[in-house]
Amino acid sequence: MIPTMEEAQALLEKYNKEAFHLRHAAIVSGVMGYFAKEYDPDRVEYWKVVGLLHDLDFEAYPEQHCVKSQELMREEGLDEGIIRSTASHGYGLCCDIKPEHVMEKILFATDELTGLIGAAAIMRPSKSVVDLETKSVKKKFKDKKFAAGCSREVISQGAEMLGWELDELIERTILAMRGLMDTMDI
Repeated sequence: MIPTMEEAQALLEKYNKEAFHLRHAAIVSGVMGYFAKEYDPDRVEYWKVVGLLHDLDFEAYPEQHCVKSQELMREEGLDEGIIRSTASHGYGLCCDIKPEHVMEKILFATDELTGLIGAAAIMRPSKSVVDLETKSVKKKFKDKKFAAGCSREVISQGAEMLGWELDELIERTILAMRGLMDTMDI
C-alpha cells in the first residue's frame, strides 16, 4: 500500500508524539516534495510520504532506527519501495541499505542538512530561512560544535552521491525550506 499524506501522518503520529520529531518529519517531507517537482513530478506525494515517514521509529526505538521502521511498515502493509527508501537514509549508520535512486540520495543528503540549516536560521535576527545565505550555513558547517548532532560526514557523503558540490546542496535545500514558510514557521 502507498499511503496518502493523511494516512502517513496518522502512522507517524502513532509512533511519534514529540513536537520536535513531528516538525522534523514535516520539514523533510516538504523538502522532498520540493525536489520531487524537479526530479519526479508525477510522484511528488510519494516523495513527501517517504520524507514524512523516514524517522518513523526514531522516537520510540532509537537503538533500532531504520531497522524497526521496516518491521512497523511491513506490519502496516506499506509498499516495499517506501520501506526501502526510508531505511536507506540510515546507510552506513544504522543499516546497510545503500541509497540508489535519486530520491533516496536526496533524502540521505538533506535529512541531516535540514537540521543544520534550521539551527543556523534560528541564530539569525529573523530566526528564519528567509534571509539565510549559503555562506552562513557553510560557516556553521565548518564549526563542529555548532549543531553537533548534525553529521557533516553524512551531508558531505550525500552531496557526493548526488554529484553536487556541497554549496549547491546547501543552497538548494535552503530554497526548499523557504518554500515551506507559508505552511510552517521556519
